[in-house]
Amino acid sequence: MTALSRRNLLRGAGVAGFLGASAAVLPVFGTEGAKQTPESCPSTDLSASESELIISNWQAYIDPVSQPDSTLNDFSDSTDISVTYTDDFTDNVEFFAKVRNQLGACESIERDMIVPTDWMAARMLNLGWLQTLDHDNLPNVDANLIADLQGVPWDPDREYSVPWQSGLTGVAYNADLVDPVGTFEELLTRSDLTGKVTLLSEMRDTMGFMLKVVGADPDEFDDDEWQNALDRLAEARSNGQIRAFTGNEYIRDLASGNILACEAWSGDVIQLQFENPAFKFVVPEEGLSLWSDNMVVPNKATHKTNAEAWMNYYYDPVVAAELAAWVNYICPVEGAREAMEKIDPSLVDNRLIFPDEEFLAGTWDFMTLPETTATVYEKDWSDVIGG
Repeated sequence: MTALSRRNLLRGAGVAGFLGASAAVLPVFGTEGAKQTPESCPSTDLSASESELIISNWQAYIDPVSQPDSTLNDFSDSTDISVTYTDDFTDNVEFFAKVRNQLGACESIERDMIVPTDWMAARMLNLGWLQTLDHDNLPNVDANLIADLQGVPWDPDREYSVPWQSGLTGVAYNADLVDPVGTFEELLTRSDLTGKVTLLSEMRDTMGFMLKVVGADPDEFDDDEWQNALDRLAEARSNGQIRAFTGNEYIRDLASGNILACEAWSGDVIQLQFENPAFKFVVPEEGLSLWSDNMVVPNKATHKTNAEAWMNYYYDPVVAAELAAWVNYICPVEGAREAMEKIDPSLVDNRLIFPDEEFLAGTWDFMTLPETTATVYEKDWSDVIGG
């Protein structure tokens, strides 16, 4: 496996033209006057007369669609639904900036399905920008969604979202070049790592760990705890401990030796390990962040039933295993591990793809923030990592 992970190496590539937007509009924090309701923003489903589906997903987050026997082409062959698949979802905040004006004004973004990470999906849901799913069309999802992902606080009954893939945020290091790293705090303090550490540029990933470092709970914290964690991060940045805040550019730097240790996403490290087993993914003492990227249908999308057919298809365990063998993230589908025996037996016992209950016991998520709080925190974060 040599594919890039869902967090593409060239952040922002290929998206400048989407909806005529530009990355220069970032950062965008507020969404005043943008909230919708089903009554204020009704949608019409044309799936019965139009066998088509338009999807925006993360880059390299599906097996190669150019192959005749790809899962996407098998879906089209089995359903007669023509799929326009784009990989222009490169960053949650960036994508939000591109669609906020349209969705906030109850206008189409010309996409039937998008795949935001938990916190962004929750934000869109709170703003009333997502359509309710019909679970009569999702029997595979209801039967096969793994227990750990069935009830999330922001969508407890999965009325609006279905996980595409899940992953873990932890610590990685190069065992050929440095002694083992066992905690996130070591990234901030060890002298042999000074200037050779990167942290992630996604606020909730990194600040969740920073809250853990200062003794707070990422699932429930207050403004004082947030500020303590932010101050600790600012200190590590100012004293030169942290080389940079990145997307998954860190995998190039880790592979080249430019950095020795970093905050990392599980699927990235699996891909590095195919080239060199010296790259280690660590469950730090602070635990692991568990997240999902979720299939959702935005307001004014006109092919919701076709999108539900896609969701249901990818919750067939065999299809899910074929997908997991390519992307190397946590498969959210019960039964896929058994199906993987025939597809790639070397992945069956990989706990970063098929974690057991013990492995997931120490995972945590970042608290869902009210919109006004998210606006303040995002500005705080931007000031620290950009300063």
